[in-house]
Amino acid sequence: MSNMIPMTARGAENLRVELEHLKTVRRPEIVNSIAEAREHGDLKENAEYHAAREEQGFCEGRVQDIEWKLSNSQIIDVTKITNNGRVIFGSTVCLYNTETEEEITYNLVGDDEANIKENRISINSPIARGLVGKSVDDVAMVTTPGGAIEFEIVSVEYI
Repeated sequence: MSNMIPMTARGAENLRVELEHLKTVRRPEIVNSIAEAREHGDLKENAEYHAAREEQGFCEGRVQDIEWKLSNSQIIDVTKITNNGRVIFGSTVCLYNTETEEEITYNLVGDDEANIKENRISINSPIARGLVGKSVDDVAMVTTPGGAIEFEIVSVEYI
């Protein structure tokens, strides 16, 4: 269980879509690029051939990475869990920063799903680690690289 990777249902689906794309679209494109580059002659000095082979290596590495993650994932669908107001993996948390007096909402997700521009933060981030287990109206002191920040938990949703 220790090497299980927590993942939301949406995150797992996104990885499946990427895997399908790599296998059905990128692989054939790369094979065609290699075949085309071979026709140009001497492979020792053929930059197109070497670039295509390098791209093939990256693609195959990503395929293996995704397959490993999916086979070792623990998919957690918070919509099927009764909301008791506690911050857990997959929950969406509205926070009030007591210093700046601003509210911000984060969705706590797996490492591969994290995207700060969309307010999806990794469960392994300092903010998420400081929030997990807390409940609505709790105050959490979160230690970040920029210093300690005090957040009040305004709401917790399992959506």
